[in-house]
Amino acid sequence: MGARYELHWASQSACGPTVQMPEDGHHAMTQPRYEWRFVRAGGLDQVMLESVADLVHLDELDPKLWVALSCPVEGLEFDRQTLALIDTDGDGRIRVPEVKAAVRFALERLRRPEVLLDGRDGLPLDAICTDSDPGRLLLAAAKRSLAEIGAPAAAEITVAQVTAALERVPKAQYNGDGVVPPESAADEDTRAIIQDLVATVGGDPDLGGAPGASAERLAAFMGALREYQAWWEAGRQLVTGDGALPAGADPQAAYEAYAAIGDKIDDYFRRCALCSFDARAVETLDTLTTGYVAAAARDAAEGTAEVAALPVQQVGPERPLRLTSGVNPAWVDAVAAFRRQVCEPIFGPDKTQLTAPEWRQIRSRLAPYAAWLGAKRGAVVEGLGIERVRALLAGDAQARVEAAIAKDLEPAAEVAALAELAKLVRVKRDLVPLLRNFVSFAAFYGRRGEAIFEAGRLYLDQRTCHLCVRVGDVPAHAALAGLSRMCLAYCRCTRPTGEGMTIAAAFTQGDADYLMVGRRGIFFDRLGRDWDAQIVKLIENPISLRQAFWAPYKRAAWFVQEQAERLAAAKDKSVSEATTKGVPGAAAGTTAGGKKEAFDIARFAGIFAAIGLAVGAIGGALAALATAFARLAWWQMPLVIAGIAVVISGPSVVLAWLQLRTRTLGPVLEGSGWAINGRVRINIPLGASLTEVKKLPPRARLSLQDPFADTAARRRVLSAGVLLLIAVGAAVWFLWREKLAYWWHQMVG
Repeated sequence: MGARYELHWASQSACGPTVQMPEDGHHAMTQPRYEWRFVRAGGLDQVMLESVADLVHLDELDPKLWVALSCPVEGLEFDRQTLALIDTDGDGRIRVPEVKAAVRFALERLRRPEVLLDGRDGLPLDAICTDSDPGRLLLAAAKRSLAEIGAPAAAEITVAQVTAALERVPKAQYNGDGVVPPESAADEDTRAIIQDLVATVGGDPDLGGAPGASAERLAAFMGALREYQAWWEAGRQLVTGDGALPAGADPQAAYEAYAAIGDKIDDYFRRCALCSFDARAVETLDTLTTGYVAAAARDAAEGTAEVAALPVQQVGPERPLRLTSGVNPAWVDAVAAFRRQVCEPIFGPDKTQLTAPEWRQIRSRLAPYAAWLGAKRGAVVEGLGIERVRALLAGDAQARVEAAIAKDLEPAAEVAALAELAKLVRVKRDLVPLLRNFVSFAAFYGRRGEAIFEAGRLYLDQRTCHLCVRVGDVPAHAALAGLSRMCLAYCRCTRPTGEGMTIAAAFTQGDADYLMVGRRGIFFDRLGRDWDAQIVKLIENPISLRQAFWAPYKRAAWFVQEQAERLAAAKDKSVSEATTKGVPGAAAGTTAGGKKEAFDIARFAGIFAAIGLAVGAIGGALAALATAFARLAWWQMPLVIAGIAVVISGPSVVLAWLQLRTRTLGPVLEGSGWAINGRVRINIPLGASLTEVKKLPPRARLSLQDPFADTAARRRVLSAGVLLLIAVGAAVWFLWREKLAYWWHQMVG
C-alpha cells in the first residue's frame, strides 16, 4: 500500500493531491480501488484512518461504512468554532458532504498534509502550499499575524495567534468588509456625509458591529436625494405658477390649516345646500340641540368629542361661513388658523366670512399642492432639509464615500486570507479527531481518551459513570434512548453560578437497588468543573449478570420482608384498636344478663389443629427433602445445589444476557441529535469499562473492627449457624452412620 501511495502522490502537484470524487462516495469503475483497513470493535466494523492516503481517498469510502452520518454542532465536547466553520450551510448540523469538503479544503492548501495526523495545535508555515496566489496570501497572512505579536521568526502559527489577529481586524480603520462607519472616515466632511446617510437610509454593520456606508446604502442614499430634490423643485412651480397662493403666503402652513378644517367646512356647506333645497331639512340637519343634550350628560373633558362632532357652525339656506363669530367652540382655533393662513392671503385681511364659491376657489388652489404632497418621493432624506440635500447633490459627496469604500476594500483579500488561515489552522488541529468520532468511533472504542459526545464523569452510588451525554429535552430523549437497553439515569446538573444542564448517564456495572429519582451525586465536566447532580428520571434495564443472578433471591427477601411488615402492621393495628376500646370493648364481651361470654374451646381447638397440620406438613416435606438429599452420593450434592440455583436464577440470567449483548449506543446519541449509521454495540466487557465500581486502592489496609457493629445480632447469627451445623451433622450421622463407618474403615484399614 505504501509504494502505491507514493506513486499516486508523485503524480500530483506539490500542494497535495487533487483527487476529484463525487460527494456521494461512488467512484468510477475505471479507477483502481483503494485498500482500506477496518477493525472490528464492539461488533462494529470501523475504518482505520491512519495515513494521508486514507484522507485522500475518504471521498471513495461508501457512506454506508461511516459510523455517523450527521451530528449536531451544539452539545459536543469539541471546539464550537471549528464545527461552525465546517458547517458551511449554517444549519447547525455536520453532515457527510461537509466532512468530505473539510478534508478536501485541508488537502488542497497543504504542501505536507501529513501534519494533519498529529492533531497538534500549530500549523507549520512550510506546510502551506504556495504554488498559487491564494496560498501565497495564506502564508503572507500568517507571517503578518506573527509579526504583529512580535514573533516574526516563528516557524508555525497556532489557533490562539490567528484568532487574536482576526480579533484585531474589526478594530482597524479599514478592514476589508466594504462598510465604512462614520468614525472610519478620513476627514470631517466625509464623516458628516456618512452620518447623514446612516441617519436617513440606515447603515450596514461592519465587522466591528458599527453601522456604516456600503455601496448599496450609498446608492440608496443618493437616489433618495435626487428624488427628493426633483419632487421639491416640482413643488416650487405650484407656489409661483398661475393659480398659486399669493406671494408671501406659506404654502405648507396654508395646506396644514386647510387640511385641519377642510372636512368640517365641506360638511357645513353641504348641509347649507340641503337646507336651500328644502327648508324643512333645517330641523334635521341642525343637530346642535341634540348635540348639546349629549354633551351635557358628560363633564367638560368628556363632552369635548360630542361638541367637536357637531357642525362647525349653525347651518341655514345660502348661509356663508362666519370666520370670526358663531363658530363651534371645538373648532375656534382651527377656523382662526384657516382664516389667517388661507383666507387672508387670498381675499385680504378684512375677510370675515366665506361663501360656497369662495370655498371652491380655495380648494381648487390647494388641490395641486395636496396632490404634490401625496406624490412625495425621497421622504427618508426630508429631515436633512432641502438646502442640505442640494449641497450634497451639488458637491462631491458620492465620490467621497465611494473613495472611502474603495479604501476599506483594499485589504479585503488579506482579510479573506486571514479568515481562511484561521479555518486551516483549526482544521489542521481538529480534523482527524473529528473523523475518529464521525467516520469511525475510534475515540470511543479505544478508551484511551474520551469521545466528543462524552460530557464528563458522574459519581453516584459508589460508582463512576464515564458515558454521560448532554440532553436537551428529557422526555423526547428518553422516548428514543429507551431502545438502547441500557440503564440510564437522567440527572439535572447545577452550579452555584446558576448554570444548569441535563445529562443521561449509563450505569453498566453493579445493580440498580439504590438508584432512584431524587438521589444526588456529583458530576465533573470535561473542564474539571464540579456540578451538583440529581436524578430526575430513570430508564431501568439489566445492568450486569451478577445483578440478574441475585435478583430472584432479592425479590423473595423483599417479598418476605414486605409480608412481615404487613403482618406486624396488622397485629399492631389490632392491638391498638383493642387498647383504645377499653371498657366498652370489655362490656361488649358480656351477655345481656351481665354474664361474661363463655370460652368456645371447640373453635380454638380446630384452629390449633389446623395450624399443627400445616406445620407438620411443611416439616414432613422438609424432612423428606432432607432424607432424599442425604441419600445422594457426596458428588451429587453440589450438582443438586447448582441445579436448584440454575432453576431459580437461570431464567433471569439468560434474559439479562440477551439484553446486555444487544445494548447499543445509537438511540442515546440519536436522542441528542446524531444520525448513527451503524449498530454501536456496548457488550459486557465494554460496559465494564464505562462504569467503575468502588474498590480499595492497592496495598490499602482495612480494619474490620467496626465500633458500631451489631455484636448481639452477630452472636445470634453465629449461634444459629452453629446449631444448624450440629443439626445437619446429627442428621448426616443418623442417616449415614453405616456408610461413614464403612468409609472410615476403608481409609484407616
